[in-house]
Amino acid sequence: MVNEYEIKKQICEIGKRIYDRGMVAANDGNISVKISDNEFLCTPTGVSKGFMTPEYICKVDKNGKVLQANPGFKPSSEIKMHMRVYKERPDVKSVVHAHPMYATGFAIAGIPLTQPIMPEAVIALGCVPIAKYGTPSTEEIPDAVSEHLQYFDAVLLENHGALAYSDSLLNAYHKMESVEFYAQLLFISQQLGGPKELSEAQVQRLYEIRRQFGLPGKHPANLCPNAKEGKASCHGCGGSCSGKCSNESDMVAEITRRVIEQLGK
Repeated sequence: MVNEYEIKKQICEIGKRIYDRGMVAANDGNISVKISDNEFLCTPTGVSKGFMTPEYICKVDKNGKVLQANPGFKPSSEIKMHMRVYKERPDVKSVVHAHPMYATGFAIAGIPLTQPIMPEAVIALGCVPIAKYGTPSTEEIPDAVSEHLQYFDAVLLENHGALAYSDSLLNAYHKMESVEFYAQLLFISQQLGGPKELSEAQVQRLYEIRRQFGLPGKHPANLCPNAKEGKASCHGCGGSCSGKCSNESDMVAEITRRVIEQLGK
């Protein structure tokens, strides 16, 4: 088992990656990792995620109460949002919140990421809905996010940013990267006259292969209520079903490779 100090170092490394990629500015964003049923490590409030060292990291219990923090540091004011994710998704071991430029732009514009434009995004994310606006540091954001937790592994936060969560810190970070890359590609394709979307048959093939590989997490391939009722899946619905509807990244890459091979036959 990895000791706490090593996990703190990993949190600092991911914080630097997020900062260096421009997913946060100044002191924005926060990261947490579940280390036991009642212990969580999290980034502190009021510090840049690009310049943290292990002694910055705080430990809290499942209610957000401080268990350990060095002088001058206290948990992120958004810890309530993280704790709601852990409470309602026992499979989640890490949560990453950031303000990636393109994804946050879509969140500000009120546009969910639902268009099926590339196999990787369809397999890894399915859809990225928008959680309605809530005042930071209050229960409004956890309540808004809660509506989507059983159906998706990433959400946009209206007029705020993005939230991703998974079964490890690295996978939660990769989810955030995937959300931003998806948003950036969608934005660029819109400037070029609009994306050529994958067909419904192609999307369903990707969904089926995802199911066959048994990827962890929540995904429209398994849980979209529309699909369960025999209706169109989340993709292309414009968000109308939002909230109702070995390494994971390596698995997604392998699935995508196989699908592309099949499509080329």
